Amino acid sequence: MFRNHPQSQSHKVNRQLSTRLKEKLEKIQHLIVELAEESAKGIPIVVEGKKDVETLRGLGVLGAVLTVKTGGKSFTTALAEIEATGAVEVVLLLDFDRRGRQGTAHLKVELERAQIKVNLGFWRGLSALAGREIRCVESLSSYLKTLEHKTV
Repeated sequence: MFRNHPQSQSHKVNRQLSTRLKEKLEKIQHLIVELAEESAKGIPIVVEGKKDVETLRGLGVLGAVLTVKTGGKSFTTALAEIEATGAVEVVLLLDFDRRGRQGTAHLKVELERAQIKVNLGFWRGLSALAGREIRCVESLSSYLKTLEHKTV
């Protein structure tokens, strides 16, 4: 096929797109492996709800995962539960939408006030990689499957 032929250009663009998606997929998978390692070290992960917990379990995160929005729990109650764990550090992984960003900011301030170190690295990394395509942690698993399908 000729170098400047439209089909040749289209194939080149598709290959570049596939490479970018594969790189994105690998970066997200790497973050999830690191998240599972942090969790295995005993660092609790704080998410919004039960479906987020189920998603993380399905992705191999087996350590403590705490929720802030299950069973009509108030923000104050959730904060007290986090403090009651005795953790010196937590990973905040709330959703990537406006409410999740607000909740993350608010929790960060309150947890730091309680002398608990807040790790936002995973939230920032996942938000940067997938925040435009997904809005919540529970969508992460299906998003990864979609990326895997597109990179085959």
